[in-house]
Amino acid sequence: MAISPDYLQELSQRTDIAELVGGYVQLRRRGRTYTGLCPFHSEKTPSFVVYPETASFYCFGCGAGGDAITFVKRINNLDYIEAVKFLAARAGMPLPDDRDDTGKIKRRILAMNKDTARFYFEQLNTDEGRAARGYLRGRALSDGTIRRFGLGYSPEGYHATSDHLRKKGYTEEEMLAGGIIKRGQRGGTYDFFHGRVMFPIIDLRGNVIAFGGRRMGDEGGPKYLNSGDTPVFKKSRNMFALNIAKRSQSKRYILCEGYMDAIALHQAGFDTAVAPLGTAFTPEQAKLLSTYADELVLSYDSDEAGQKATRRAIGILANEPVKVSILTVQGAKDPDEFIKKYGAERFQMLLDGCNNAIEYELARARANYDLAKPDGRVGYLRDAIEILSGRVTPTERDVYAGRLAEETDVEKKTVLTQLEARLRAKSRKAAKEREKALLGEGAAAQIKVPYTQGGQKALGVAFAEQQLMAAAIKDPEYLKTIAARLSPGQFITPEMAEVFQLLLQKQQRGEYVDFTQLSGELPEATVSLLSRVLAQNYDVGFTARDVTLYMERIEESVPKSAAAAGMSPQELEGYLERLKQKRK
Repeated sequence: MAISPDYLQELSQRTDIAELVGGYVQLRRRGRTYTGLCPFHSEKTPSFVVYPETASFYCFGCGAGGDAITFVKRINNLDYIEAVKFLAARAGMPLPDDRDDTGKIKRRILAMNKDTARFYFEQLNTDEGRAARGYLRGRALSDGTIRRFGLGYSPEGYHATSDHLRKKGYTEEEMLAGGIIKRGQRGGTYDFFHGRVMFPIIDLRGNVIAFGGRRMGDEGGPKYLNSGDTPVFKKSRNMFALNIAKRSQSKRYILCEGYMDAIALHQAGFDTAVAPLGTAFTPEQAKLLSTYADELVLSYDSDEAGQKATRRAIGILANEPVKVSILTVQGAKDPDEFIKKYGAERFQMLLDGCNNAIEYELARARANYDLAKPDGRVGYLRDAIEILSGRVTPTERDVYAGRLAEETDVEKKTVLTQLEARLRAKSRKAAKEREKALLGEGAAAQIKVPYTQGGQKALGVAFAEQQLMAAAIKDPEYLKTIAARLSPGQFITPEMAEVFQLLLQKQQRGEYVDFTQLSGELPEATVSLLSRVLAQNYDVGFTARDVTLYMERIEESVPKSAAAAGMSPQELEGYLERLKQKRK
């Protein structure tokens, strides 16, 4: 659907992009801009910048950029229309008319998922659902917990769910798009989750966006089946039970391995338990949790797979502003079994006595060596120095250096000397990597010119095209000057030619031109490129002389015969006159 330029202009004026982004990213003011850690990739040094004057953002680390609508699209996994509606509701504006096809299929899938979840819940209390009820009772779940999480049962057979949904008016295409059914090798369809206990996945707005299904016996495929990515669901960007946990007063969240672990903890009164959705813990999930949690307790199984997952999660969370603690469960295989054996109060004591990530890693390193032997102490000290040279505060380094000295019978001063040497070595390595990266971050290095246009020789022309478009957006008066001498067909980079063409169309229609007006009509890659160009020119005040020089650079790149052949008599006369003036 097309949204009127006037509506977008008002939406842009009502949206403070720094305030919007600040709801997701911890920003620090730097003069007229704001900086922070990028929410779209993991980083330790802030490279994400918000520019209030142009209502845009850009990350110099990963290249993500755009306006407020682009930000909402990416951070909340929405399409363009949904992002506009999100901002409109936030700004107190009436919603734009909604007739777009993408929005329609998403609404249909969400409605279908809600009806499917109700169907599964109802089936749990039928005769056919007896085994599923028995499984949940065997896990000691109460009726209240079952209702709270909307647990259900997908009947045996291959068409019970899909037959029910057809009667509700949903099509086969909609069921396929939502992952409720799958297509078999012979072309037919079948219910994806048949014969399983069902766990609806609910997002932060209360929508049922996906499902998880658990097998009850030892046969019948994988123990768990999970919805794949759909138009309304990205498993790497959501968390099970976060919709409930976010309402808690506690800021200490518990990260569990699976759905049942999280549900059991909620039933025991620990209402901040969450779990990934059939995948390993992801950086996107880490960023999501750090928005709500001040501390994250990792509660994985004590087997090798669980410990591997713990170490991986520690590494991912190292770049997030959240305290990480490690839960060690003794006398039971997981928190659920521990609570059943010893009660919730004992489990609370476990939580309160959690080791932090540093102590966890030091303990694992110490377990690899015999500290009674000199070579064991040397090996342990080497590994511990490496751990403490990571993301650790100076105070923590001093405290743990003292502990290392006691454990290895080495003077604390010696430990600190080795630690400082390792920190200096890491600092030198990081400086070299930054220097290497900077060599590739200049304006020319970011410009991609089609091979047919002369490759590296045309970089100057491509740069001139980018600068011209930045000037036209920052000061639309320059667009008239540019349009009088150049056409999009003279541009060698298709992205800037598309931007130029769009600017001309808006100028001809008498529409207001700003970055927000353009972002909805350009590909995401072009929006990111344009936001980078604007970011690089944020403090640049373009003059008429600058614009003229850039135009001349582009004109000189066009073969004179080819340029003349495409000109009208009046254009040719003007072109020849400019050449004369230039020679003079």
